[in-house]
Amino acid sequence: MSFENAIYQWQQGERRLRAAPSERCSLLERVTDALVAELRRRLGGRFSAEELVGLYDMGTGWCLQVAMKVAPEHPWAWEAGVVVDAAFGRYLREAADYAGGRRELRT
Repeated sequence: MSFENAIYQWQQGERRLRAAPSERCSLLERVTDALVAELRRRLGGRFSAEELVGLYDMGTGWCLQVAMKVAPEHPWAWEAGVVVDAAFGRYLREAADYAGGRRELRT
């Protein structure tokens, strides 16, 4: 997957999270935060946008386990197009080569 495709999906996830019904926001945020914490654990301190895209490309099945642990009684809070994509979008901001919507290309 290209960076451009991934960031588009992740931005859509963040948009869907912001547009969620107010009664669901708190739980969706908790799930998203747990996923960001797991991303931090998996990728560690310094990482690149390319590494994050690579992790996403390898599959996000592990995200369902995290979401189910945080919200076992609420399957709607496991929606990958919301919580997973939003979590990757948030974590992208911590990439060493991320510059507000694009990657910094070093020559």
